[in-house]
Amino acid sequence: MKSIVIPIVVATMSLATGEAANAQEALAKSSGCLNCHAVDVKKIGPSFKEVSTKYKGKADAEAALLAKLKAGKEHPAVKANDDDLKALVKWVLAT
Repeated sequence: MKSIVIPIVVATMSLATGEAANAQEALAKSSGCLNCHAVDVKKIGPSFKEVSTKYKGKADAEAALLAKLKAGKEHPAVKANDDDLKALVKWVLAT
């Protein structure tokens, strides 16, 4: 029984993770992020993977990125609300 349940649970988790990533990518698109960024290639701005690598291991990464995006000094104005922006930053840091 366990040998059947474990693959089903793993498949369900993978599907849910994929759906969450698709939802985050859709949010990034609707917020205008994908106009200048891409997940894995540099466009006008760095790729999300480059950003994730740059901030990897930094305890204040999320707060630093949120502050940078909200300040609008080093980055153009962001169309996302605070909750969406937090979700996007978490997603970018996880890429």
